[in-house]
Amino acid sequence: MDNNHDSLSDLQEITIVTGMSGAGRSTAIKAFEDLGWYVVDNLPPQMIRPLMEVAGRAGDSLPKLTVAVDIRGGKLLENFHDFVMELRETHHITVLFLDATEEAIVRRYESSRRPHPLQQGDGDTVLDAIRLERERLREVRSIADVLIDTSELNVHQLAHRIRERFADPAEDKLQLTIMSFGFKYGSPQDADIILDMRFLPNPFWSMELRPFNGRDKRVSDYVLAQDGAEEFTEHFVGLLEPVIRGYERENKRHAVVGIGCTGGKHRSVAMSEHLANQLRGRDDITVSVRHRDLGRE
Repeated sequence: MDNNHDSLSDLQEITIVTGMSGAGRSTAIKAFEDLGWYVVDNLPPQMIRPLMEVAGRAGDSLPKLTVAVDIRGGKLLENFHDFVMELRETHHITVLFLDATEEAIVRRYESSRRPHPLQQGDGDTVLDAIRLERERLREVRSIADVLIDTSELNVHQLAHRIRERFADPAEDKLQLTIMSFGFKYGSPQDADIILDMRFLPNPFWSMELRPFNGRDKRVSDYVLAQDGAEEFTEHFVGLLEPVIRGYERENKRHAVVGIGCTGGKHRSVAMSEHLANQLRGRDDITVSVRHRDLGRE
């Protein structure tokens, strides 16, 4: 392996996700995708090295790679221990093993009404398949760097555990978009919260302010000077506190706050910019502003 490849490999984080069927692999790989990792699901172990070589040549454009491997690999898993040990000589590898009790896995299969991948004949029960799988994965489990027991976790809690362990602290924030809009063009379908600024006087009726929009200081000063504007701002910023904490618990990483007025040009634009300025600087969210209807006639 050449020196250039070695240097690129050092930049990459590679996580192999494996474990018991029914222990939450699908939820885990979705959590990695939400964190921005490139995910390849159900890859035979022998295909991992070629994939890593391709990823290594991609360099900074593919710095984080997650590979999901499960019992469907069959005999390919038999040399998994030696294979991982060999990979660790040249790459930074983390093995995540998801486990759960027999009772929890049986309950999940009964709920999904899907067969276990190791159920072969008519006489095989889910419990038989679970015990066979656990025996076959014993060696794989023994080399895991991270073990998560999902028996008592729901999908949101498991995703939270993944985020706690693998997220970059600088990137693990709620991404909040504050979007101004005009009600006459319809409410935004992707907004999680909608606020109505039509309780404030409309600058449109001022001939001096009409040609400008809410990003202009003259319009912004006018809107924010109106009775109720600052009171509204203070109350809404306070109201967001439990909402942000709730979104974090529910693993919601993106949220849109719609700020509406009649045409989406004056009041909603001014208030969106003002709220964004009030929220910027927090270490638990990133804030962006979008003006959906600014520029429309």
